Amino acid sequence: MSSSLKFGLLVFPRITQLDMTGPLQVFSSLPGAEIHLVWKRIEAVQSDTVLSILPTTAFADCPQLDVICVPGGYGTDDLMGDDEVLNFLRAQAAGAKFVTSVCTGSLVLAAAGLLEGRKAATHWSAIDVLPIFGVTASRERVCIDGNRITGGGITAGIDLGLTVISELVDRRTAEAIQLRLEYNPAPPFNAGSPETAPADVLALLQERMKVAKARRLDLARAAAARGR
Repeated sequence: MSSSLKFGLLVFPRITQLDMTGPLQVFSSLPGAEIHLVWKRIEAVQSDTVLSILPTTAFADCPQLDVICVPGGYGTDDLMGDDEVLNFLRAQAAGAKFVTSVCTGSLVLAAAGLLEGRKAATHWSAIDVLPIFGVTASRERVCIDGNRITGGGITAGIDLGLTVISELVDRRTAEAIQLRLEYNPAPPFNAGSPETAPADVLALLQERMKVAKARRLDLARAAAARGR
């Protein structure tokens, strides 16, 4: 079964690379998996760090995928209004076994109408955006609603990948991949979510993200209005 499974991860300007490389490492650990890094064209895209990513497959050449994954990053703000991206996702979702995302990638799926009436996870700072598209926001690390599987912020990508493998193949296979990766997190601080972070740390991040959050909300409202 695994020899024919096709995975596609969307790459785009200002992607947060860990959103993509976490599930990529998991999916690539499945024997025989066919992996595609998909974008409009075969040209390097700049992530939100110094790392550039070269797509392997253009939209026009992408085969039907079993799993499509949309990572997050500030670049997803512009993707919410990008018809070429949204139409590609709609077309792939029609035949995919699982439609997935990490972090703010769920906002792009929502803008494409692929999460309407469902629940989904996203980065904690973007939780207010999902209801604009008729989506129930979830604070789960990984949220499953039918064949839609969405992960929370950035580091949830590995959890998302393992969950997808468990659903697509079986738990034993997912556990074997987890062991191979020695995915056994033990963070040095308990500040990884708004619920556990010290109040002053949370306030600092909220202030830093205020302008970006306001812009994202405006773009989401415009995208939702356009799609009606």
